[in-house]
Amino acid sequence: MKVVTSVPLDNWNEAAAAAKQAEEIGFHGLTSFEINHDPFIPLAFAANATSKIQLATAIAVAFPRSPMIVANTAWDLQQQSGGRFSLGLGSQVKGHNVRRFSTPWSVPVPRLREYIQSLRAIWECWERGDNKLQFEGEHYNFSLMTPEFSPPPSGLPLVPISIAAVGPAMIKLAGEVCDGVKLHLFCTRKYLEDVCIPQIEKGLLENRVNRENFEIWGGGFVATGKDEDAVQKEVEALRYRVAFYGSTRSYRPVLSAHGLDDLGDVLHQMSVSGDWKEMAKRIPDDVVDLFGAIGTYDTIAAKIEERFGGLTDVINLEFPEGIDPGLVRGLIQDIDRIPARFHDFKTKSAA
Repeated sequence: MKVVTSVPLDNWNEAAAAAKQAEEIGFHGLTSFEINHDPFIPLAFAANATSKIQLATAIAVAFPRSPMIVANTAWDLQQQSGGRFSLGLGSQVKGHNVRRFSTPWSVPVPRLREYIQSLRAIWECWERGDNKLQFEGEHYNFSLMTPEFSPPPSGLPLVPISIAAVGPAMIKLAGEVCDGVKLHLFCTRKYLEDVCIPQIEKGLLENRVNRENFEIWGGGFVATGKDEDAVQKEVEALRYRVAFYGSTRSYRPVLSAHGLDDLGDVLHQMSVSGDWKEMAKRIPDDVVDLFGAIGTYDTIAAKIEERFGGLTDVINLEFPEGIDPGLVRGLIQDIDRIPARFHDFKTKSAA
């Protein structure tokens, strides 16, 4: 199982050094998130400071950006990193698209399908070098490419694409058209086994792709620390995240899988009333345990295997500043021994 960590997003001066250190310690990948900073630019600093570690957005919000803009950025990161970049995209929910990004909303699954298909059409055009771009869809149309605006062929594999997914339809879409899926942290092992994996397998069957060539990220939280007090602080943070996500109707299927719809109703009403600080008190310990692998540094590898083993290929871990790099290296090595099904991507250049 691979272990990734995040690149600093709020201070670009720290990104290169942090990336280099993560590579030296043994992390398999660096991720960036679209929260309150741009998710692409820090990875450019990381690319220039490293030579082996994988780089990925996890995720960038798709619909506010034209596929052509994303195609350019992803192409450059892939080329400048020597083929180490993978593109993680997400649809975000309607409210954020319409009210935060001022982006028209439509049913996300068919729109994201076209978004991914159009990205590949653009990259294939550039890789062929023939300037013949033709993609026609309901949501996106691309038919103009000239030598002036076409980067030269890279000779590298096309950028692997994964999407964030919670509901069954989006999870199945990942298997149908993507190279991987970034499952939400708001996920339980039961939801992984009963919903996520079967939907992924349905999509892969239609896509004629082997599971070994499809990478599954995440699907739960990890709460760990040097001692029980440190772990408990992480558990309380996890409790709040469960309450926060549980209040959103888009994530209700996960609660429904455990018969927790009543809890979801309470959390949603509290969010409407603005009772954000009180919501975590509604999450009992047994519900917290459903959503994460919890344990001290000396037990967490076994807890991760119990919680994610056999289902997930990649997990994200963050550590406090000043932690012994040797301890982190040892933990990564222990987690790396957990069997995972993913082997490699089957993305090829169009040349």
